[in-house]
Amino acid sequence: MPNVTLMRSDSLAPTPGYAYASSISAGTRLIHLAGACPLGSHGEVVQVGDFAGQAAICVKNMLVALDEAGGSLADIAYTRVLVASSRRDDLAAVWAVVRDAFADHEVPSTLIGVSVLGYENQLVEIEAVAAATQPGP
Repeated sequence: MPNVTLMRSDSLAPTPGYAYASSISAGTRLIHLAGACPLGSHGEVVQVGDFAGQAAICVKNMLVALDEAGGSLADIAYTRVLVASSRRDDLAAVWAVVRDAFADHEVPSTLIGVSVLGYENQLVEIEAVAAATQPGP
């Protein structure tokens, strides 16, 4: 049985690739991930000016942190995707990368355009909550 059950609704509008809710199985360990940033191995922002490129790096970094915490992509129950832009096209470019990375694990997600993020030249950040059955590190 999976740790995370995704719940859809026939009463609400169809979504562009996310469930309306998720539930976490009893006996699982919650993992709250810090916002994954588009940082290279030396702490520098990479893919400067590239929304999709930064989203891909954020997903990669998120999955490394999740793995080190004892979880996997299938354990993710919720994401919040922050994009430093007021342009819907930029948000859509980021969402396309996130959706592709998650494939059919369509967790409830919030996509938000913000005015600025923490690092200079940072365009994307991804927060996540996961539920794993493995013991922590």
